[in-house]
Amino acid sequence: MASPSEDLSISQRLHQLAEDAEGTSVSLGWVMTQLHEQAFGLFLLILALPCCIPFLYGVPQVVALPLMFVSAQILFGRQTPWLPERLSAREVKTESLSSLATRAEPWLRRLEGVSRPRLAALTHAPADRIVGLALVLFSASILVPLPSTNTVPGIAVVIVAMGLLQRDGIFVVLGALIGTAWIGTLLFAGATVISLLKSWVGL
Repeated sequence: MASPSEDLSISQRLHQLAEDAEGTSVSLGWVMTQLHEQAFGLFLLILALPCCIPFLYGVPQVVALPLMFVSAQILFGRQTPWLPERLSAREVKTESLSSLATRAEPWLRRLEGVSRPRLAALTHAPADRIVGLALVLFSASILVPLPSTNTVPGIAVVIVAMGLLQRDGIFVVLGALIGTAWIGTLLFAGATVISLLKSWVGL
């Protein structure tokens, strides 16, 4: 028999998480323990959603390392996510969690409405190892200290996470393409800047 949490939509799960939170803040470790059977997908989603907000500084850099750490566990085939004590102890305000659930709800409902199980082989082993590698790279790009560098990779991770949750390989591919295009853009821009600097200094 399915548990009650399995009957809830993804957006409803986020609201339930915010409602279950006690006190003014909760740790990332607590969040992870509440996610049960959907831990990987939901935890990726929760960490990536704040990164989708343009010109948001501080928060994306805080969640990027846990995001990268969890993504690496998908790459190496771990069955359940785990965080070291230092990352697990990082806290998020309960009010921010509730606000995130409310702001993300209409967008998540749209994504849920068009996603469905298809190309499911891309959402589990061994194909998910490649997905994990892509997520590590996208998470790393969130750490780049430039304006709005968190937005595109954050959206890419959210779409991939929705694909993993909904067993929708099309979403996984779409998110991977968006993130890869962003990484390519960063590399091209970086190479162009380096080339210009070299020409200016006469190298």
